[in-house]
Amino acid sequence: MYDLAIIGGGPAGVAAGVYAARKRLKTVFIAETFGGQSTDSLDIQNWIGTPHIPGPQLAKALEVHLREYASDIVDIKAGERAAKVEKTSQDLPAGKQVFKITTDKGSYEAKTVLITTGGARRKLEVPGAAQYEGKGIVYCASCDGPLFAGQDTVVIGAGNAGFETAAQLLAYAKSVTLLNRSETFTKADAKTVEAVKTHPNMTILTNTEPVEVSGEMFVKSLTIKNNKTQENTELPVGGIFVEIGALPATGLVAGLVEMDQFNHIKVDPRTQRAYPYRQTPKNDSDARRGESAEEGVLLSTVTEAQGSRNAADESFFGVWAAGDCTDGLYHQNNIAAGDAVKALEDIYLYVKSQG
Repeated sequence: MYDLAIIGGGPAGVAAGVYAARKRLKTVFIAETFGGQSTDSLDIQNWIGTPHIPGPQLAKALEVHLREYASDIVDIKAGERAAKVEKTSQDLPAGKQVFKITTDKGSYEAKTVLITTGGARRKLEVPGAAQYEGKGIVYCASCDGPLFAGQDTVVIGAGNAGFETAAQLLAYAKSVTLLNRSETFTKADAKTVEAVKTHPNMTILTNTEPVEVSGEMFVKSLTIKNNKTQENTELPVGGIFVEIGALPATGLVAGLVEMDQFNHIKVDPRTQRAYPYRQTPKNDSDARRGESAEEGVLLSTVTEAQGSRNAADESFFGVWAAGDCTDGLYHQNNIAAGDAVKALEDIYLYVKSQG
């Protein structure tokens, strides 16, 4: 039996793993890979203490740091993918829980769980996109960008990731056109935007969205629509780089914790504790908002008259979350690591209080 199971190998998971080792919490660390989404970046400039570091190098540094302290305290299960987390049916004293974590290679039991699973890239959903994935539709510029040297390229998405991808492509592509659905760039740093937009081979189209991908064996063109004029234009293009965000990887805790409408895990920002999923009362008179009494609803639908969250349930629930899989307002590597450390401090006190 482990004190803690950490699931996820990005900055959040590794930060928690290092702290768990130093606090001597017997931990199973389950990660399919190290580094998280940052492995796709060629030059990370905001990882505090490191002015420049490539994503793959950061991933390796995270793994090395964890293994340096793991010893016999943190049991690292690298290359394993966690599929499900559930409470066991063991007969335990009141207020105590045991969780079973099932992976593609086995299962583990722990008193507490920290979810740091991050997210997966959001796919482009227009006609032709699925057909040409890997044939001109690209989700990793650092992996495949150089293949498009000397070609006309398009970047879809105007957050930091989109502008960083554009900056990378400008080093070898013939041209780069970046599409933004809105008029302004609210999701990108002003410094990043300015560094890219002044390049002579750079074009930025605002109020524009993709409509259809066309080609033969490989991508040949992208049809776009101006949202103001409603006019469609066909752009000759060899590569389309998609940077439209990520979807939280939280399916493994579906039905266990409360989530928002985007499936981010809801957490208490003071401690990173997750809230338990609550079933609708079976009494029809208690059903609310017109839902069947047999349907499960998230705790957020409970009305004031029916009471707030049960403090005792929360205190002894035993699940925490940190990083991009949570409903935190901001998602960055440094924030993820800090939130995970915050969670670990709370987990340590919780475990020690249980005896």
